[in-house]
Amino acid sequence: MADIQYPISGSCQCGNVRYQLLSPPLKVMACHCKECQKLSTSAFSLTALVATDTVVFEGELVQWERLAESGNKNYAKFCPVCGNRIYHFNPDQPEVIKLKAANLTDTSILKPEAHIWVSQKQAWFHIPDDVPQFDKQP
Repeated sequence: MADIQYPISGSCQCGNVRYQLLSPPLKVMACHCKECQKLSTSAFSLTALVATDTVVFEGELVQWERLAESGNKNYAKFCPVCGNRIYHFNPDQPEVIKLKAANLTDTSILKPEAHIWVSQKQAWFHIPDDVPQFDKQP
């Protein structure tokens, strides 16, 4: 993926929230937990872990919060107009955010490097043999 040019633009569905991803993600993961299935209305959710200082946001974001099974804080920022989730974060780890990067203009960076929470994955979905899998959060 050396031919990808940064920054890459992203936005919510209505365009109220826009952002620029300035450099490659630290890691891209597919999460199969039941919460991510609800979020994505699909079998899993794609998340790009990025350094906080490599993303620039424009527009109003509102926040939603819950505790993860691990006890970690799982906060989300989303567009108050269309409801599109933009990223998750743990306020105790401010240096990294979990970007919901399917709303980028170039989604070729979204090849999962790992699949997590496969203990809750849909039985019909098959993960490629060469991609690491974790029953829960690694």
